[in-house]
Amino acid sequence: MRERIADLDYKQLFDDAPCGYLLVDTGGFIVGANAWMSTLLGYPAGGLDGKRLRDIFSIAARILYETNLAPLLKLQQAISEVTVDLRRADGTAVPVIMAASSAPNSSGLADMTRIVFVHAGERRLYERQLVSARDSAENDLAQQQSDGILREQFIAILGHDLRNPLASISAAARMLGKETLSDRGRQVIGLMQGSALRMSGLIDNVLDFARARLGGGIGVELHPEQAPGPLLDQVVQELRASNPEHEIVATYDVTRPVKCDVSKIGQLVSNLLGNALTHGDRATPIHFHAETTESGLFRLWIANGGPSIPEEVIPKLFDPFARGESHGYKEGLGLGLFIASEIAKAHGGTLVVRSSQDETRFTFEMPI
Repeated sequence: MRERIADLDYKQLFDDAPCGYLLVDTGGFIVGANAWMSTLLGYPAGGLDGKRLRDIFSIAARILYETNLAPLLKLQQAISEVTVDLRRADGTAVPVIMAASSAPNSSGLADMTRIVFVHAGERRLYERQLVSARDSAENDLAQQQSDGILREQFIAILGHDLRNPLASISAAARMLGKETLSDRGRQVIGLMQGSALRMSGLIDNVLDFARARLGGGIGVELHPEQAPGPLLDQVVQELRASNPEHEIVATYDVTRPVKCDVSKIGQLVSNLLGNALTHGDRATPIHFHAETTESGLFRLWIANGGPSIPEEVIPKLFDPFARGESHGYKEGLGLGLFIASEIAKAHGGTLVVRSSQDETRFTFEMPI
């Protein structure tokens, strides 16, 4: 093996190397270039010998080499993986990856800088495609975020502006309800009040959804010494009035004040009861219970009969716009459970669901 190595023509190996190879003296002149390098730059064999190294660099590469790479090479005696453009004999540019060494070795080239070049055309194209793809993805993301913010701002403004006419309709229905009306008239007034109540709940959910998306969560105002019982009973009574065909059994054992946002807790209960009214078995009463426990918890739960929730649906039940099948139609926007879950989180509490063939129960707990 050693005899075979000794017989090798190192000048031929130098010329036939699958990369560009230069020897540069201390004055910056090329004293040797292999055939690969001459062919790449469009020179005949030996055509690069005697040229200045700076003359085969593009202007940008020349500035980079003289201001950065040459001092670095002198300091640490080696550089590697530097992408630069070389200038061909016809003036066109060719991208290469450069590595260089000026460390002395046993070959007698102690005063020479040895530079290796590898063609980087495909790599440069790939890098540009990556940059272009990244820029395109970032632009698309920025546009989607901008569009999303505009949509949510529009929803918030629309929901806010709907409150005034809805309040007028609700007030008019209450005034008419005090007048002497026929049975048919009272039935119509009841339908109007129920629709206004449901619309008010939808607007609240839409506004809270917009706030959650724009502001990172639903804001609550926690007030100590709150007694949530009266408001919860009011919510139950309103839903009873608008759903007289479905029985709601409510029990309360709230014996201690709770630090909470009472209006948001009322909205949570309204959303959960509305969900039970929509999806529960109409022949089975809905049970609602609220309590304060000796362990320092405020707990409420709502249970309804009817088909169980499929296991594969439960993990996504609290996602926005998730809607289940109701009795013959789809009701609402699919925001009720999402808003209820966000309200629970804002109070430092939890909202969980358990569903079986006997009942579906939503339970909310928070520290008092």
